[in-house]
Amino acid sequence: MRQIVELQQQLVPDLLDVMKKRYTILHQVMLSDLVGRRTLASTLSMTERMLRAETDFLKTQGLLEIHSGGMRISELGKLLLEELEPLYKTMFGLSELEEAIRSHYGLNQVIIVAGDSETSSQTKRELGRAGCQVLSKVMQPNDVVAVTGGTTIAQVSNQLVSTSALKTNWFVPARGGLGESLDYQANTIASMMAKRTGAQYRLLHVPDHLGEEAFASIMQEPNIQEIVEVIRSARIVIHGIGDAMVMARRRRLDREVIDEMEAEGALAEAFGFYFDRKGAVVHKMQTVGLRLEDIVKTEVVIAVAGGKSKGEAISAIMRFGHNDVLVTDEAAALEMMALIELERQ
Repeated sequence: MRQIVELQQQLVPDLLDVMKKRYTILHQVMLSDLVGRRTLASTLSMTERMLRAETDFLKTQGLLEIHSGGMRISELGKLLLEELEPLYKTMFGLSELEEAIRSHYGLNQVIIVAGDSETSSQTKRELGRAGCQVLSKVMQPNDVVAVTGGTTIAQVSNQLVSTSALKTNWFVPARGGLGESLDYQANTIASMMAKRTGAQYRLLHVPDHLGEEAFASIMQEPNIQEIVEVIRSARIVIHGIGDAMVMARRRRLDREVIDEMEAEGALAEAFGFYFDRKGAVVHKMQTVGLRLEDIVKTEVVIAVAGGKSKGEAISAIMRFGHNDVLVTDEAAALEMMALIELERQ
């Protein structure tokens, strides 16, 4: 496919430029669900006149629907985008980037979406949509899926759909709560995923950070023991990745603990554990949810994280060596690639 794209670029370069532009318009409309022409023109940095010509063409092709409230992509348009995605990634060099990162970290699959989810809400939605597609493909009947919290995994839950009810599947929180916005709590995300797919769910009503006495006491409760057993039996874990110091402050860890973690080189956080840049665990938290040994034994571990500033943290978690699939964005992937090239020098 790459050879064909290169030949087209030499023979009819305008063709690829037009294709990229129309693909981008359709893709942006899909992410926006329903959007007005003025808003879309501003988002894409195009003049309204230029955009009108393109959207009129896409409408005549049956790819866009024009409504009083704005425009929406048609089912035919969605199908076209899905079929064009491999070509689009080749045109923008994302396929090569995916393979380079996949082979370096020994992953089963890497999916990269264009853009930077730190600066673009549309890219963050696309990151969530890509995470949905991966999760939908790997889920099997009777699966238990453990999910972590965070804004990116919340985007996955917001867009997860199923053509038929997954009545034998369970969604559970991987850990307890952080005491922040309910929208981003693992409990909320697990219940949302279950409701959107017709699956079942269980909740874990305990804080994420517990002292030894509180931990010992809670673990004696039969109801807690039962849900913990379900969580630790998960075949699939889908998780985000955070900056270690940011997450430590969000968990309200003692200043002494944070200073100690910083001295040990804590760079990234995932599943409630803290890792240095080599992927080694430098700090473990007493948790009622998934333990490190549970992650190691989990059959499918999916990381969904993006943003330029997260590149180094994502690299650290990939070096941990127990992820199977990485869903990230172009900005983070380029940072990861820069780190890979430094290692090779």
